[in-house]
Amino acid sequence: KFQRWLTQDYVYLVEYSKLMALGVAKSTDLSMMRSFSKALFGTLEMEMELHRQFSAQFGISEAELLQTKMWPTNTAYTSYMLNHAQAGGAEYAVTALLTCAWSYAYVGEALAKQSPENNPYQQWIDMYAGEEFQTLATDMKNLMDEMAKDLPEATLERLEEIIIKTSYYEYQFWTMCYDGEDWETRYEN
Repeated sequence: KFQRWLTQDYVYLVEYSKLMALGVAKSTDLSMMRSFSKALFGTLEMEMELHRQFSAQFGISEAELLQTKMWPTNTAYTSYMLNHAQAGGAEYAVTALLTCAWSYAYVGEALAKQSPENNPYQQWIDMYAGEEFQTLATDMKNLMDEMAKDLPEATLERLEEIIIKTSYYEYQFWTMCYDGEDWETRYEN
């Protein structure tokens, strides 16, 4: 199940990185650009590197990771986020990426408090509970709060809907990794 998560999350992170790049492109000032680019760098160099290290332990190369076929839930989730980031301004990009960053920071912190000794996933827990990732997640929340100050009520309602739907997709992503998924259609009579 962890291997499923590794491979699906790796191709997810490729798309998630595009979301942050859109945030950089749609930023209205240098401070905003720095926030998105810092998150992008953290994803490309910190998160994805940890995925490559864990995958190597299972005999999965980076080339194999990149050839992973996205499962339906993963495709729907990343498409949903990218569609909103492409159609809207920087506030849509940060809203679309916020649920993932926020939830991983929360889960990492919670697991760090109860992780047993010699946990085979300790490196994963340490990264998401670590100061660098926690700071990235907090920076994204702060950026969202700052952007939201001057937005009209209708836009805030739309962004709230995106947060709710990305939260649903985040939950479904974990379910997908736990249960497995494919593109085959099955008919029952």
